[in-house]
Amino acid sequence: MPFLVLMFLGVACGRPAADSESEEKTTPPSAPDRTRGASPDGLTPFQREHGIGPVTEPVTLTGVDPALAAAGQQIFEQKCAACHKLRERYVGPALGDVTKRRSPAFVLNMVLNPQTMAEQHPEIKPLVAEYFLMMPNQNVTPEEARQVLEYLRAQGE
Repeated sequence: MPFLVLMFLGVACGRPAADSESEEKTTPPSAPDRTRGASPDGLTPFQREHGIGPVTEPVTLTGVDPALAAAGQQIFEQKCAACHKLRERYVGPALGDVTKRRSPAFVLNMVLNPQTMAEQHPEIKPLVAEYFLMMPNQNVTPEEARQVLEYLRAQGE
């Protein structure tokens, strides 16, 4: 009996189907075209490869900067180490080789925009399911995120 009640409520609360003509009229003419270059999940090819966030162009890096890496280590120890270790699974995934698996822009977008990445990115959603949590926003600045990236790059070499 409870199943029938729930089923009835689900049907009764559903939105009535609209015909395509009336649906088109409700879409504002200024709405962005999300289909151009986007995949079925709504992400552009860039976002699929480099993540969703403030970094919207590929990041090209040269050799590891030791000063940035040292600053990044301090930030990592303060804001990341409670959940991440470099060489072992912990509360979150091991990050020692993350820069070999992900682009610099992807890492920066994950650090700077973890909630949207967890909710929308097809590479991160399974990690949320596996670890049973989303990475919290640590409110790092873009400069701090760059330092953490440099520290992680130094670990991956």
